[in-house]
Amino acid sequence: MSTLEKKAVARKSDEVAPLTSTSTTKRTTVFSFNAKYVAYAHAISAYTAFISALVVGCWLHYHKIVENSSFGYPDEWFPSVSAAIGDRYPERSLFQVCIALTAGPRFLLLLFNFVKGYPRGSKRAISALISGIIRTFTCGGWVYITSTDDHDWHDIFMIAYIVLTIPWTVLVTSLSPKNSTVKRGRAITALTFFGTLVPLVYWFIQHKVHVRPGAYSIYAYFEWALILLDVGFDTWSIIDFNDLEVNLTSEGVAFSVIPKSELKTTTTTTTTKVADEFTLFEFVINVINSFMFWSVITSLLLCVWYFPLWYMGLSGYEVVVVVIFVSPILLVIPPLRTLFVKYPFVARALAVLGGIGAYKVEEPDHRLITITVGTAFASIALVSELYSFSKQPHKFYSYAVSFISGLLTTSVFKYLCYSNNPIWPVMHADNGGWNASGIFIGLVAAFFTPKLITSSTTTSVTTSPTGGSILLAALGFGGYFFSIQSFLSDSSTLALWSWEGFPVQGPTPITGALFNISSIIIGVLISIKVSPSTLSSLTWNLIGCIGAIVLYVYSDWIGFAGSCVYSIYLASLAPLIWNSVSGYNPGLVFSLALFLDVLISLASIWIVAYAFVPAGWVLRERTDIVLGTSYAMILCGVLNFKLRQKSIIIAAPTSKLFKQALSVLTVLLSLSIAITFKRYPSKPFEPFNPESGSFTAGIWCVHFGLDNDMWSSETRMRDLIKDAQVDIIGLLESDTQRLIGGNRDFTQTIAEDLGMYVDYGPGPNKHTWGAALLSKFPIIESTHHLLPSPVGELAPAIHATLDIYGELVDVVVFHSGQEEDVEDRRLQSLGIQEIMGNSSRPLVLLSYLVTEPLQGNYNTYVSEKSRMYDIDSTDWDRWCEYILFKELKKVGYARISRSTITDTELQIAKFKLLTDEEKENSSDEFLYGNNFVSEEEISPELRFPSMFLGDGVRGHRFHVFDEPRYFAQQQDQGEEVEEERGEESRD
Repeated sequence: MSTLEKKAVARKSDEVAPLTSTSTTKRTTVFSFNAKYVAYAHAISAYTAFISALVVGCWLHYHKIVENSSFGYPDEWFPSVSAAIGDRYPERSLFQVCIALTAGPRFLLLLFNFVKGYPRGSKRAISALISGIIRTFTCGGWVYITSTDDHDWHDIFMIAYIVLTIPWTVLVTSLSPKNSTVKRGRAITALTFFGTLVPLVYWFIQHKVHVRPGAYSIYAYFEWALILLDVGFDTWSIIDFNDLEVNLTSEGVAFSVIPKSELKTTTTTTTTKVADEFTLFEFVINVINSFMFWSVITSLLLCVWYFPLWYMGLSGYEVVVVVIFVSPILLVIPPLRTLFVKYPFVARALAVLGGIGAYKVEEPDHRLITITVGTAFASIALVSELYSFSKQPHKFYSYAVSFISGLLTTSVFKYLCYSNNPIWPVMHADNGGWNASGIFIGLVAAFFTPKLITSSTTTSVTTSPTGGSILLAALGFGGYFFSIQSFLSDSSTLALWSWEGFPVQGPTPITGALFNISSIIIGVLISIKVSPSTLSSLTWNLIGCIGAIVLYVYSDWIGFAGSCVYSIYLASLAPLIWNSVSGYNPGLVFSLALFLDVLISLASIWIVAYAFVPAGWVLRERTDIVLGTSYAMILCGVLNFKLRQKSIIIAAPTSKLFKQALSVLTVLLSLSIAITFKRYPSKPFEPFNPESGSFTAGIWCVHFGLDNDMWSSETRMRDLIKDAQVDIIGLLESDTQRLIGGNRDFTQTIAEDLGMYVDYGPGPNKHTWGAALLSKFPIIESTHHLLPSPVGELAPAIHATLDIYGELVDVVVFHSGQEEDVEDRRLQSLGIQEIMGNSSRPLVLLSYLVTEPLQGNYNTYVSEKSRMYDIDSTDWDRWCEYILFKELKKVGYARISRSTITDTELQIAKFKLLTDEEKENSSDEFLYGNNFVSEEEISPELRFPSMFLGDGVRGHRFHVFDEPRYFAQQQDQGEEVEEERGEESRD
């Protein structure tokens, strides 16, 4: 038994309400423990019960548990609590076993709240105990009598439980210590709980009375929020019970309150500071571990994104993101915390095997589950190491520096691999992945992961910082984590924020990369040379604010300069943010911080996905809110640091750390310079068939660069574009420079490998799904448009002027809004009609129009005002992709099947410039009519590649016009050919 325990037992004056009588004989303590561990057990058991049921239910019976009496998937997409915990085996059994384990800690929790509250108000304590006991039994009622078993009794117990929650929360909060964090926390949690009942009732009425599709899923969000808040209210007891010692003695049970002076050890052991620093080898290992961590974390949202893409809405798989903040909760369990601190290679190795090794799993859903497990251990590894090294200030400071250096390493290697992380689980050998090498390096680094070692030659801190707030600390870390992942994880992200088209007046992913990487390096060096105390000053944070504002408001080089300032600011704050969270319970502070990170990450998705998510209108196109909120959250961390600054032992940055960091950063900068020389174009671009005087234009909706099997698809896209000899191509759904896209840009691979100019289209801060133009001909100028979209998703367009064989030709790439928003699409058609009609040059429209041939808005696009012609108005089997043109000579048109690259075919058309004679003497019918010509009559240099005839190559073939016989049949069989061609064109 510890000295502290002996003192607690012996301290007669501090005993509170012993449950058994005492005698004059000396009592022998059989067992003692701190009451906070009961609160831990209660929280872990309860959360495990609900979350495990939800995860297992979504995994095994997703479509069944989201179905209700009115609607099923996809109208409903998220299960209610009752459906998740009570409808199916094995999740029902798993939940009931875990919730049964909660019963013991639950009744002890009621008892300890009574013991703590009795001295402050005996009547209130007794009332709280009675209401708590009855409330616990009503909980058993709705838990074990599910809505499937008996809907009426399930609802009766549920309503009684909610009603009894009122006296329970009010009484327990009133009995909490005055002006304490516990009292404020319980009050806020209780108010939030009851506030959540309002939207809960509203959406239940929408579901039950108005029978509104999707209402029950939104209702379920608030229902699950109530569960989290309900358990969260009782979890505050962890702090409240911190000074309550339970002693099992030979005479019975006694409770002792530990004086605050004995809760913390106030001595600090300080000898030589040399051993309290990482060696260069250990620093490099930490950088590699950070690289692996960021590779795993950034891949999770990218792989989650695959599922709503293919389900065209929320899929249920999105729930796996909770693992980011749920997994650190395991560290509140002392034995597990000790395990991961003592053997850090365990979590690191499991993170590598799950997160990086997931590429070996073929099925997308199984691969996502594997990545989720890897992400859980990556979070555990980070939090446990932060906790352990927080006791050694110099190592703690160095660890923060290595963490940012590891993030920079991912950015440099993405720069090398055209913005793809080569060890992501969406990569493999066929598309340029280095997965096997990544696993090997990651496991080696995991094995050599430094661990906490204390000896007579180390500087260790055993004091706990005072002041500040765990909420401020969590806000700061959550906002910082989101910001560095969003803005610093790829060297081209912020360059594309400032991109406005041709002529180039700002950075490109190549010309801006070194500036971005250098900014992060400068920030890291500042974090070493300048103390966190200085970096917490108003001046420095004002500089960061100005950088963010300039980044948001301006474009081209001015906006990019602001992004560089903001990058320096973010990179410099790592040690400060680290120190702001040190000293708190790691499981609690980091779970809350990462929960806030997930919330703002979802907000950054909502700003562009507003048309497909609940309450999307709240954040529609509000990048300013997301950027401003993340910055304000960082300021909370800065404030918390300042509030605790006097009680924090901050290591003075050493020359040794500076040399270590400078060595690693110099290598990364040198590699970046070499990559720039390697990637910078060294020769002019040429079209595929310049001798023919023709050019081929294409349109393709590429589904964000993920193929049907969840592999990164840009290399397959590149190969098809090359084989089809496409000189000019519009790519739609191309903006992947956000968290759900992995902060990558797949057009870089295609453009640089094929030798093409690129207009990336409206940047990631313009809230579109993206439109890009790639051309082998010089782009003289371009303008980006956001077409009218009062209701639905924004419709991006690029209007570019190209120099094609010495003549200026306009090309417009356009993605219309979704089918449901009729008025949006009408307004957009008028906008594009005006752009095309005002052009005095030859023009090609490469578009995704969401209309049927010859109907509706089609007649706006193809009209006298636009002066545009359809490449083939008889091709009835089109719904979205269209190629229109004017003042050019049509040579040919084809549709090439997609294989498994995306969900949309590649459409291509071949054109020639008109001669002066053709402009004057040829009729529109000759130039633009749908006259079919036998392939034998076409010059060989003007024909489409023959490799796509018949069965084609790699799953790509011509369809609709897949055989030359159609041309002959057109002449011989007349209208019969149209029926045959219509049947065979169905894909």
